[in-house]
Amino acid sequence: MTKVESEKYKKLLLKKKEAVNDAIRRVEKDTLNRSQRDASGDLSAYGLHMADTATDSYDREFSLGLASNAQEILYDIEEALKRIKDKTFGSCLSCEKPIPKKRLQALPQAGLCIACQGKQETQKRRRSGPGSFSPE
Repeated sequence: MTKVESEKYKKLLLKKKEAVNDAIRRVEKDTLNRSQRDASGDLSAYGLHMADTATDSYDREFSLGLASNAQEILYDIEEALKRIKDKTFGSCLSCEKPIPKKRLQALPQAGLCIACQGKQETQKRRRSGPGSFSPE
């Protein structure tokens, strides 16, 4: 990969990193830093209805899931930036073949080519299988 291409992908990754950080800040501000009473708009001293509490709990769990996914993307972005620095960016971490430029344009933090990514996802599904619990 040329130095010009590396710089292009570095800028793309940094832009994506900022967008993900902004999304995490919004989730924290809108959901995670507000109490149930604040979220419901109820300023009275009365307790919340059980259904309201359940809805709020669901919303918080959903937001935590989004934040967790965003953290994984940030990790992948940081790893991609390290690969740019190490001059290994653009090569599959598994088979070491070049990752197609179209894939890197769409998903610049990708560390695997499409074939290896597919194999990894198939193995993950097999390990978790139906009826088994997987915290991932």
